[in-house]
Amino acid sequence: MTFSVRPDQGEADDFDLGDIECEGEVGTVGSAGRVPDRGMMIYLSVPLLLDALRPLIAGERKAASFVGTDSSFRLDFRRDRKEVVTVSANGTVVGTCRPSELAEAVLRPAAELQRELLSRLPAGGGAARDLASSLERFRTTAT
Repeated sequence: MTFSVRPDQGEADDFDLGDIECEGEVGTVGSAGRVPDRGMMIYLSVPLLLDALRPLIAGERKAASFVGTDSSFRLDFRRDRKEVVTVSANGTVVGTCRPSELAEAVLRPAAELQRELLSRLPAGGGAARDLASSLERFRTTAT
């Protein structure tokens, strides 16, 4: 997974638009370059993705769905009896992986987003707090 913030939005704030790209062995799907535009409020969307995936990674649920904030971009995740997660977008399979591989594929770019990009946001914003708490809960589940 890759998370990115769109350039040239002026001063950074909690509602900046960005994109998610998901690459698997079958293909790649992303929110960028779509008509209609499927960009999302990236700083608010990544915590939602982490929170949606946590019960799936923990084995508490067999399926999870994510829709970006203020977007129609959607990813679906389904875990089978053999503990293989199928990732799809709009009904098209992108790839499969183990829950631990999915956790790593999401955790790494989420931590990078927190480290590199949220430093540009105004102090005390809700998005920074949401991402930090979602990351903490996700790390606890994934490790």
